[in-house]
Amino acid sequence: MGWGFLTYTTGNFMAANSNRPTSPHLQIYQLPLTGMISISHRITGVMLSVGLLFVVYILSAVSGGTSSYGQMQAMLGNWLVTLMYWGFVYALFFHLCHGVRHLFWDAGHSFDKETLDYYAKIELGAALALTFIALIFI
Repeated sequence: MGWGFLTYTTGNFMAANSNRPTSPHLQIYQLPLTGMISISHRITGVMLSVGLLFVVYILSAVSGGTSSYGQMQAMLGNWLVTLMYWGFVYALFFHLCHGVRHLFWDAGHSFDKETLDYYAKIELGAALALTFIALIFI
């Protein structure tokens, strides 16, 4: 059965012109490190947006008096909330490091593949190191 330029045969979509290459699917294609960093940057951006709602809740609990502050403190004692808190801190540092990396790109530096991968590894390491330093001091 065919639809325009695609032909459906035995569960696979094939190009009507079999001489044309087909693009690889996710089980074959290995995303480069810079691609994974880019996707991670977007995911942590969503995490930061959700985390800011939590920060607003904390600020409103602090301004709401002793009863709302006590409820907020009890919620913060949960291990899952603590894990989410440190995920938020990591996302902040990841965005900071990614922004510094973009400053290098804006200056026109480090566009070859080896340097891109090297800076991506530095970015990940620096974000983790900053998160652990914050963990020590908080």
